[in-house]
Amino acid sequence: MKIATFNANSVRMRMPIIQEWLSEHEPDVLAIQETKVEDGKFPVSDFEDVGYQVAFHGQKGTNGVAIATLQPLQNVKIGFDDPLFPVDGRVLMGELNGVTIINTYVPNGTAVGTDKFEYKLRWLARFRQMLDQKFGKDAPLIWLGDINIAPKPEDVYNSKRFYGGVGHHPLEFEALNKIMDWGLTDCFRKFTQGPGFYSYWDYIILTSVEKNFGWRIDHIYASPALQGLCTECVIDRAPRSMEKPSDHTPVVATFDL
Repeated sequence: MKIATFNANSVRMRMPIIQEWLSEHEPDVLAIQETKVEDGKFPVSDFEDVGYQVAFHGQKGTNGVAIATLQPLQNVKIGFDDPLFPVDGRVLMGELNGVTIINTYVPNGTAVGTDKFEYKLRWLARFRQMLDQKFGKDAPLIWLGDINIAPKPEDVYNSKRFYGGVGHHPLEFEALNKIMDWGLTDCFRKFTQGPGFYSYWDYIILTSVEKNFGWRIDHIYASPALQGLCTECVIDRAPRSMEKPSDHTPVVATFDL
């Protein structure tokens, strides 16, 4: 089973890239974040044109998550099912061939010390609570998406410069580690160590891709039942250099299921 994640930064703007990528790579699953479109305007037919079904949960102009699959996704759910947390286009989950797939667009946090940063930390804590409440440690589960955290110095091109800011802050590391302590494995780091491997390059720096001024903030995690079955996890940089790209690029993991 080939499973990928991609922050599209507007699914409608990025449809040519998405269609070409799906046709070329034929993943079983593509989890998409920042779709930025309300459900009534989601481009379902564009996915159907290349052989995919799609579940989605979005809102106008911001956030939004979707899961495109070759086979029907079962038991689709949105949000945390918690009245204290808005259903704001950040969590979409379903089951495929007995595997639970949780697609998330983790809040960015905006700036340390703000309400949005505190919300990000509460959101991450609530995600860990959801794992405890809904899933046993033996559950075949994959968590993936734009996690909006570069958890190690090697996950950002200049850790010294960005340490302590949003996306590279010790409180975020602590919150992510608590989630991983549930039993999750970072699939990319299972196979690849060291710096220089990124999934996001800021638009603001026009030469960020050429100079590899990037961040690894798009992740795929596997539960104990699946981590030994992951045979490969790679970052596909090619879409970031295509015409009118997202500022992110796909991450792809393969499982021997």
